Amino acid sequence: MRLLLDTHALIWWLMDDPNLPEAARDAIASPDNDVYVSHVSAWEIAVKRQLGKIEFPLEDFADILATNQFEPLPIRLEHLLALGDLPMHHRDPFDRLLIAQAKNGNLTLVSRDRNMRAYGIRLLWNEK
Repeated sequence: MRLLLDTHALIWWLMDDPNLPEAARDAIASPDNDVYVSHVSAWEIAVKRQLGKIEFPLEDFADILATNQFEPLPIRLEHLLALGDLPMHHRDPFDRLLIAQAKNGNLTLVSRDRNMRAYGIRLLWNEK
């Protein structure tokens, strides 16, 4: 499976937070799966850090991805253009861009946000 982590899933994975369900945790840990982290998440973390909502060693972002064997997913022009085709179920620009990337790359999005299903993407998140 090819997984794209929503920002909260990434943070909860790194913090070993119990809010990350076992099914998501197992999928992320499985060597059979490719796990991607979007540059969108770095952007979202940077904004939230500047607002004082989160502490995160952003300067270590690339090393954190490498240590966890996560593949960085750049924001590409086709992702930005796909935003224009998405219905307005979400106003959050970070979520919308992750959705566009998941659709464009045929990725399963690891996210607790069930509203993302309205976009016809695959979500992975089983509650405990």
